[in-house]
Order: sequence, then structure tokens, then C-alpha cells
Amino acid sequence: MQLQSLLSEAERQTFCEIYERNRKRSSSLFDLIHADAYEEQPIALRHPFVFYEGHIPGFSFLTLVRFALGGVPIDETLERLFQRGIDPDSPEEARASGPTAWPKRSRVVAFANHCDARVYEAMRNARLDDPENPRLVGAEAVHTIIEHEQMHQETLLYILHQLDFARKKRILQRHQDRPQVASRRVHVDAGIATLGAVRGTIPFGWDNEFDETRVSVDAFEVDVDSVTNGNFLAFIEAGGDVPPFWRKCDGEWRLLTQFDLLPLPKSWPVYVTHEQATAYAGWKGMRLPTEAEYHRAAFGTPEGKERTYPWGDALPDATRGNFGFARYDPVPVGSYPRGASAWGVNDLVGNAWEWTSTVFHPLPDFRAMASYPVYSQDFFDGKHYVLKGASPVTDVRLIRRSFRNWFRADYRYVYAKFRCVT
Repeated sequence: MQLQSLLSEAERQTFCEIYERNRKRSSSLFDLIHADAYEEQPIALRHPFVFYEGHIPGFSFLTLVRFALGGVPIDETLERLFQRGIDPDSPEEARASGPTAWPKRSRVVAFANHCDARVYEAMRNARLDDPENPRLVGAEAVHTIIEHEQMHQETLLYILHQLDFARKKRILQRHQDRPQVASRRVHVDAGIATLGAVRGTIPFGWDNEFDETRVSVDAFEVDVDSVTNGNFLAFIEAGGDVPPFWRKCDGEWRLLTQFDLLPLPKSWPVYVTHEQATAYAGWKGMRLPTEAEYHRAAFGTPEGKERTYPWGDALPDATRGNFGFARYDPVPVGSYPRGASAWGVNDLVGNAWEWTSTVFHPLPDFRAMASYPVYSQDFFDGKHYVLKGASPVTDVRLIRRSFRNWFRADYRYVYAKFRCVT
């Protein structure tokens, strides 16, 4: 390939470094899985581990080299097998979407290595920012493969979380619980919430992040802290549905973390489905916030201006919240006062994604992205709900105001918390 790019050498090198960092992190996650669990499917609604080891690099190769740059195939059979993941309605639908037999790991690894080599070659030598190629405008395909891998690292950990401890390597972590603080609420003034972003004003965004829309939001009250395991315990005792990560052992509730089964940490945020969050809020005489209300609580200010992050314009760092793979599990709510919003609301970014009551939908002037046209539009089905924020294992690159996550209302495996509003 001939070198012909508007990118500087420094920008090109940065892309290579981020891609390499992603690949190393993904490799470290696959190394946690014992060899005899490679084809395990701990979550029936997702493929087994083997799929993701081929899918992540396969997607990168297809998106950048095959589709954007017109490169020749590596192995068309494996490219088709690993092209796209699943989000089925049922385990039966999930089973029907997979092959009768998965390829041996040695073949998958060889395919992945070949994909990586071709991606690195393209990143070093190809034109990555061609304004005449819709897939490469603003280096879209490169940004796409970078963030795609970062999102799938979180997916991998959701799945790994459900794997028996004996079938994965253990990483020792220190956990802290503390006495619960009394529930507190704050008033958020009526004002404007800006959803999405203006095209061209951020280095990259997925198609559902565009275009910017301003929403008028009435005044409301919101929980300062997200609902904790201790808060939710009273709901369970009143007959509520048990959270997905809770286990009853010898008459006591315990919490299934990535590598431990702990006495229930009552000061940690409770991880629940959208259905469970909605039921709890209703039981309390409250409701979940809309996406616009989340934005208002997170980024709005009493002065009427909007912030880049809840704490201001400073870039995310380890003092602002529990995100960026600093740890695998939650910490007590309110542990990061430097990450609070202008209204004094804690943990709006970090410790888990936050459910909203908003059905996942396109923003005004939505246009499917050229590099990954099916990314969002297949999920505008009325069955998925918007989540905002970040979990402990969300890459810092994904922490931007316009980023939108989404899951089905009954999906039990995402790291998702919530808070209530009235």
C-alpha cells in the first residue's frame, strides 16, 4: 500500500498504539479463561468465548481493510462466522445463530493474528481519512474498530462473570463496605438538556449520537446516590425480584463479583435489570429518570450552562469515578466526591451504567454510519432502553457526554445501576 494520508505521523502512531493496547487487554482477558472452558457459553443469550476471540480482530479487519480499503480476504469462511454478534429474544434463537461446531482455537488464533497484521499494515501505510470514501471520512473506520473492541472487552467480562470460579483464573482485589448513609435527594431546576453532538465537533461518535438535540426539562428531584444493595434489600423482603448477582447462601445474601462470592456489600450500588429498577422505583412512589433528566442532573448547572462531564471540563481520571478498568467490581456509593455534578449528584459516571426510562431511539437527523451501518438501527425496536454513564470496566475513551448504551429491559448480565426521580 502506498502512503497517502492527511494524517500526521503522530496521529497514525497514536492509532497504532491504541489498537495495540486494546489487543493486549483483550488477550489478558482471554488468558483468564481456562482452556477447557474456551467453548463455554455462560450466558445463553450470547455466543461462547471462542466467538469473541475471532470476532474482535475479524471485525477490525473487515471494517477497515476489506470494506473501507477494498483489501483481499483472509479466510472468507471465518470472516462470515465471526462477522457479527447476537442479541436474540431467546436462548433458542441464540443456539440457532451459531455453527454446529466451532473451529479449533489454533485456527482462530492464527486467523486473529493474520487480521491484526493486516490492520497494522493499513494503519501504518493506507489512507485512513479519505474524504471521498464515506467509510473513511474523519478516519471513521479506524475509530470504529478501536471503540468496538473496547466495548467488547466489557461484553467479555459480563460473560466471564457468569463462569464458574474453578474455570477461570482469579485476580485478587480488595473490597470495601461501609455503613450506609441515609438516602438523600436534591432539586434540579428546570432547564435545557443537550443530547447528542453536532457532527464534526467531536473526533468520533456512533451514529445514534447524532445529531444534537436540545430538550426542555421540567424541574425534578433526584437521588444523590444510586440505589444500593442495602436499599434494595427492603424491596426484596417486601416480595421484589432478586437481583441477578445476588445469591442466597446458608440463609444469608451474598454478592457474586467477578472473582468472589462476598457477604452482601450494602453500600455498593445494586446491579439490576431495567424491569427490576422500574419495579423498585414504583414501589417507592418514584420513577426512573428520562435520558434528558439524566443529562440535566449530570451535565446541567444552576447557572444554566452545561458541562462536558459531571465534574466540569477536566478529562476523566482516577479521582472522578470507578471506571477505566481500575478494578472489576463496584465500590461504596459516593466514594468519588470529585466526580459529583454541579447539583451534588454522585457517581453519574462510573460504578455502573445507569438505566433511564427512555426507549432507545434515533435522535433527529439520524443517519446510519458508513463504516458500520447496522450498529444502531436494528435496535430501534422498542425493546431496548438507554443507559448512560460508565461501569468499572468501561474504557475511558467511551466516557463522553453524547455516548449512549442500550440493553433489553430483562437482560440480567449488564453492570447497570439506577437512581430514582420525582
